Amino acid sequence: MQMFDEFDAHLLNDEKPSDYFNELSKTGLFNEGYPYTLLGDLMNVPQSPKHHPEGSVWKHTMLVVNNAAERKHLSQNPKVLMWSALLHDLGKAPATKVTKGRITSYDHDKMGERLAAKFLKEVNSDDEFIHQVTKMVRWHMQILFVTKGLPFADIRKMAAEVSIDEVALLGLCDRLGRGDMTLDKKLIEEKSILTFLEKCHNYLNH
Repeated sequence: MQMFDEFDAHLLNDEKPSDYFNELSKTGLFNEGYPYTLLGDLMNVPQSPKHHPEGSVWKHTMLVVNNAAERKHLSQNPKVLMWSALLHDLGKAPATKVTKGRITSYDHDKMGERLAAKFLKEVNSDDEFIHQVTKMVRWHMQILFVTKGLPFADIRKMAAEVSIDEVALLGLCDRLGRGDMTLDKKLIEEKSILTFLEKCHNYLNH
């Protein structure tokens, strides 16, 4: 529980939690101690340079955590948001494949739900908190699926398990957590979140 409390304090109080986690990575914790190795695994997972010019999943996660720290005041539950930001892409370690030079991570949201639950159960005993974080991880890709009209979208089930507004907030932090984010790109991402919310509310109200 001691590491959980330390992580929690930095996630909720630091302006840039990435500074703490990057320093901590130098101690070897993420290479040695389970469940922290689940985070350490992300350091060696590549991402598509087109969508993620920042590099590894770890680098992306650190950017997402910083974006979430900037916006946690907008959340109904900042603690759940911050832990969801930290763990949202755990599933990319087992899901990522390189095929003919193309990097994909299909179903990393579903795999991530299971890994986030395993991680949190090792360090925390609050079942409701664990449930809320793992469901945020499970549904964080719906932003893309809903806005693009893909068959993986499942608005009704998502709405039954999480707050759509909270998923939208995590999704915004996720999409802004990339390298080379210009003001124009940020505006496009913010607009896509509004489209997601609009499509969800329209669907649920009919």
